[in-house]
Amino acid sequence: MSQKTMEVVKNLDIKRYMGRWYEIASFPSRFQPRNGVNTRATYTLNEDGTVHVLNETFSDGKRGFIEGTAYKADPQSDEAKLKVKFYVPPFLPIIPVVGDYWVLHLDDDYQYALIGQPSRKYLWVLCRQTHMDDEIYNQLVQKAKDEGYDVSKLLKTPQSDPPPEGDDAPKDTKGIWWIKSLLGM
Repeated sequence: MSQKTMEVVKNLDIKRYMGRWYEIASFPSRFQPRNGVNTRATYTLNEDGTVHVLNETFSDGKRGFIEGTAYKADPQSDEAKLKVKFYVPPFLPIIPVVGDYWVLHLDDDYQYALIGQPSRKYLWVLCRQTHMDDEIYNQLVQKAKDEGYDVSKLLKTPQSDPPPEGDDAPKDTKGIWWIKSLLGM
């Protein structure tokens, strides 16, 4: 059965999209720590128009993170279809790994977002705050369902209030699970 084409946000204001987003829920990945908490992404605009990506999660009190670069898949398109490129540290620092990052829904105030991929194997619910109103969450889940995602796989991500400061925690030097979870490996 062929699935309908996913609707993607148009005319994304990249500057407004920058900053920190907290993961409210996501599809689990066998490469992501099951006990990962306080997962978040921080986006910073680079001078060349690409975006610096910092993904962080905390497990067993340690901060795991990976950095990468996001850019428009098609510079001529007005659709929010991005590619995210990570260099796999520290094992293969010269081999870039690229994944899809499609903004499926975004509110007018840029406070919450639904992120997916064309494979529909990965889904993220993001919010500027550590907690999201149930009504908004349910609307985003319904939107994902309408786009053909199996929303029964969504798991909520525990977030503490206030969130941990990034550099206080000991670092998890493995970090490899981030890449695999993002790329559908």
